[in-house]
Amino acid sequence: MTTTYAVLSEGLEKRFGAVRALRGLDLAVPEGTVCGVLGPNGAGKTTAVRLLATLLRPDAGSARVAGHDLVREPAAVRARIGVTGQDTSVDGDLTGRENLRLFARLHRVRGAAARAAELLERFGLTEAADRPASGYSGGMRRRLDLAASLVRRPDVLFLDEPTTGLDPAGRTLIGNAVRELTAAGSAVLLTTQYLEKADQLADDIVLMDRGRVAHTGSPADLKAIVGTYAEVVVADADALVPAAGVLDRLTGAEPSLDRERHAVGAVTRDPTLTLPRLVRALDAAGVPLLDASLRPPTLDEVFLRLTEPSGSGSAGAGERAA
Repeated sequence: MTTTYAVLSEGLEKRFGAVRALRGLDLAVPEGTVCGVLGPNGAGKTTAVRLLATLLRPDAGSARVAGHDLVREPAAVRARIGVTGQDTSVDGDLTGRENLRLFARLHRVRGAAARAAELLERFGLTEAADRPASGYSGGMRRRLDLAASLVRRPDVLFLDEPTTGLDPAGRTLIGNAVRELTAAGSAVLLTTQYLEKADQLADDIVLMDRGRVAHTGSPADLKAIVGTYAEVVVADADALVPAAGVLDRLTGAEPSLDRERHAVGAVTRDPTLTLPRLVRALDAAGVPLLDASLRPPTLDEVFLRLTEPSGSGSAGAGERAA
């Protein structure tokens, strides 16, 4: 079956003076999927979103968004996309209802009043609908901003850090909206600092570093690159260093120490390391063990490991083992 791409870019570049924000960005986002774009600060995520949303013009490369050429057909691209940026676009002098009606009219959506009411209810803003948006909390303004980007049911939705400032309930509302969009065939390109949410929502992850795609694949694919995370919890602080020595020998990776939890962790790609083997090695070393586990790494751990400058090191939290 032929894959139809909602976003397809090749070699996109963007400079700001001497700074190369994008250095040949290649993306392929199929219709009906969520693509999570992750990366450290300064990796080029926001520049990529702004460029693909026609807010910036590329210096080199090409892209098609919703079937239209980014440079030659920017108006056609804008007619098919929705954008929620890091700064809200709603008018604080207007009420929530007035903001959504305005967006609906600008996009020539039929039944503007009904569409506004539907979105206000979906994002939990009905009670505040007739209050000026300037009086909304930060989280409420973020929800209203997302609602505005969904007024016309876009073919491609760009979400740049949409969950910043939202409580768990707000993040759940956005997750539900994303799932509804992709179920209807739309594509979503999402940047977020909440990697757990990206793990839950994304069909594919693009890990950016220094303006390029460093790694790409499903969350499971990226976790497989990193390997298995081994963690042990010991009885007291004196046992941390001996436990770290055992993990160092078994995994070949530098362990990390969490002194508050009395825990030591390390990543291994050795498929022969089993939990019984780990426990036997700790017992032989006289380490007083409370708990031990082998599990796939979290997306946070994948992010930390794959974006380290040297490309190596521990995926665990805490300090390095001495």
